[in-house]
Amino acid sequence: MTLNELRYIVAVAHERSFGRAATKCFVSQPALSVAVQKLEEELGVVLFERGKNEVVLTPVGERVIEQAQKVLEESTRIKEIADTGKNQLHGPLKLGVIFTIAPYLLPDLIPALVDIAPDMPLDIEENLTVNLEESLRAGRIDAIIIALPFSPPGIVSEFLYEEPFQVVVPRDHKWVKRKSVDAREIADEKPILLNIGHCFRDQVLEACPELNADNHMPRTNSLETIRNMVASGLGISVLPRDALTPKYHSNLVVPVPFAEPTPFRRIALAYRKSFPREKAISVIREAARACRGQEAEA
Repeated sequence: MTLNELRYIVAVAHERSFGRAATKCFVSQPALSVAVQKLEEELGVVLFERGKNEVVLTPVGERVIEQAQKVLEESTRIKEIADTGKNQLHGPLKLGVIFTIAPYLLPDLIPALVDIAPDMPLDIEENLTVNLEESLRAGRIDAIIIALPFSPPGIVSEFLYEEPFQVVVPRDHKWVKRKSVDAREIADEKPILLNIGHCFRDQVLEACPELNADNHMPRTNSLETIRNMVASGLGISVLPRDALTPKYHSNLVVPVPFAEPTPFRRIALAYRKSFPREKAISVIREAARACRGQEAEA
């Protein structure tokens, strides 16, 4: 049984004529007739009653034709899927982003992607690095945007951009007019950090190791909550550059630069070495670098 044979019997059923069916299928009538007869012999049933002027479906023929139409319809899906695979910028891409990057990068990244890859919508998951890594390795996510270092086996990590940190204080704090703050001073000013599990917390502790001695400092799961806690006068904190751009400005919080060397984090795009949509990865990589490169220079 072949797809061509199924096409022939469906054409005969629609046209009620072997001659017209042969014309529709671009084959000779004898060739079509032989193919239909061969299929009937293979199935062991008669599909058509062949009259002098008309062809009539048998009861079993009606059921076979109905199923043959379904098979032909589904077979076209294989080609559609293959065609989609040829265009790597067509179809959703599952992108994971850590909590401290997603709210600030995605509003710039998505418009850029809509312009250059309009047929590739992003299916986005925000999560902790450890959870995104698990989903990436299991194939539930196609790519993730995380902070380095990140080097699990079988995963490619490509550097995107650097993001410096700044101290944030309430507007009435004694540091608001300071030109810079030494990282060692922060431990004495009621610092507020993210909860354990957030890699940004670890990066702040690395930049300000004195904070490791305080196990009672306020903690939260969101940079925006940290900003609001600082604004309320609870303490001070450290935020990455993207959380301090004008669109997120608050009159109740004042950013103060770190003394040199300024601590920073390195943002990267990670994906499985075996992931076949290289163009999709390239588009995300270049769009992220472009929008952050322009912002860094502004």
